[in-house]
Amino acid sequence: MSGLAHSVLILCTGNSARSILAECTLNRLGQGKFRAFSAGSQPTGTVNPFALDLLASEGYPVAGLRSKSWDEFVGPDAPALDFIFTVCGNAADEVCPVWPGHPATAHWGVPDPAAVTESDEAAHAAFRQAYLTLKNRIEHFVALPLDQLSSSELQQHLQDIGQL
Repeated sequence: MSGLAHSVLILCTGNSARSILAECTLNRLGQGKFRAFSAGSQPTGTVNPFALDLLASEGYPVAGLRSKSWDEFVGPDAPALDFIFTVCGNAADEVCPVWPGHPATAHWGVPDPAAVTESDEAAHAAFRQAYLTLKNRIEHFVALPLDQLSSSELQQHLQDIGQL
């Protein structure tokens, strides 16, 4: 796994919050080394406004972000994937498509911030926590010496990162 940027697909059920946060964060922190995409098994069709607010407040570009199906990543025109991470419990348990090339996979589950509906303040706090958890994991991921790890060592690191 050397040379060009590694392609990473981040999956969640709705592709409206956690996977979008992770996609943007990985594209920023892994710039030049990783190219991140996100998708959902049952996309909502819209990005959660709290996710957009948080990303904008952190200086991320939000124009063009959209909730999309993982079907976009299985056809002949789809990018070749090196890594696939699930960030919610539902997507980890679902039957996934067969991904060409056998990308490395891991589950990096994060509680759903969109499920927090008591108040806007609580929702903002939940999105902030999800973002910080994902950012921490992504920082560890982009620091891995990919060219120096065997497949089994890499898989163990990816699983360990999901426990951070």
